[in-house]
This record gives sequence, structure tokens and C-alpha cells, in this order.
Amino acid sequence: MSDGGSTPTTLDLGPQTLIVARIAGEVREDQLDAATPCPEYAVRHLVGHLVGLSAAFRDAGRKDLGATTDTSPTSRLPELPPGWRAELPKLLGELAEAWRAPAAWTGATRAGGVELPGEVAGLVVADELVVHGWDLARATGQEYAPDTAALQAAYQMLAPSADDPARGAVFGPVVPVAADAPLLDRVIGLSGRDPRWGAVAG
Repeated sequence: MSDGGSTPTTLDLGPQTLIVARIAGEVREDQLDAATPCPEYAVRHLVGHLVGLSAAFRDAGRKDLGATTDTSPTSRLPELPPGWRAELPKLLGELAEAWRAPAAWTGATRAGGVELPGEVAGLVVADELVVHGWDLARATGQEYAPDTAALQAAYQMLAPSADDPARGAVFGPVVPVAADAPLLDRVIGLSGRDPRWGAVAG
């Protein structure tokens, strides 16, 4: 997202965090055990992951490094915390606010125990919000239209890794998608998911 000079181009994550919060708010209790496009996650685990990543990337943006930023997301299956319906939108709002500060996009930070330039971390969280927003919407039968700027940032992050053999440690194998497919479908394919994945009945 750099403009070619020394100042990174920042992105307002607020529109995408509001979309994710809305989708999460529409999740019914009887959907929490439903399957998601993330093979190891039921809806409850996906929402728990969103809670954890929101706190981690909020603190990464603030450069407030510690337990939230040092824990690998693959260390254990995410749990759904009590009070998540109030906690998740609060954390998402705090995340968006943290990344409105230009300093979030400069220097070094950490998330998931990995050291990252601030600008790269901003792209990572945009991708996480776009892809997991799709995961949750698809798993719960909701319509989904991500924020355009966040979607473009997700593509910018994922596209360079498409031919990287080491990408399997983070993402699944790329799912081939037509070059003229909608950008969201291409992003989902690059993330290792099938854009045709549908919610499981029941």
C-alpha cells in the first residue's frame, strides 16, 4: 500500500469492521455448531477466532505488544468467550480506531508471535477481516459484500503468495478461479477456499 515514497498509504478498516460486526450480530445460537469454510472451525470457533484476532491486531496497531500479540492463532482451537456479542463489536471498533493512527502503519509490530512491518500487518488484518467475514456469512446463510478498499488490500496481500510453495503453512492450496471472476471470488480462491462453498443445511 505504499505510494512509492517513505509514507505508507493507510486504510480505514472501519467500514469492514462494521460489516463483520453486523454479520456476527446476526448469528443465531442454533448456528454456533454449524460447519464453516475453515475445516477445523465450527461457527463458535470462527467467532472466537475473530474475538482473538481483533484484540491482537488492535494491540499490534497500538504497538502494545504482549500476550495478545504473541499468541499463535494455531496454538489451540479458539473458544467462544462469554459475552462475545458485546465484546466482539467493541474490539472491532477499537481495532479500527487503532489503525486510523498513521503510526500504526510505520515501524515494526507483532501479531500471532510474528514480527511484521506495520504496513504489512495492516494488509494482513484487512485480509483476515474480509476472508473471515465471508466465512461467517457463508456459514450462516447471510449476504456478504465486503468494503471495497479492504477487499483490494486483501487481494494485494494474497496475490503475491499464490505460487509460493511455503504458503500452505498459513493458507490452503489456491482454489483456481476464473480470471474474470468477481474480485471477492478471486480473493477467496487465493485464501484456499472454494467460493462455491455453501452453508450446511440444518
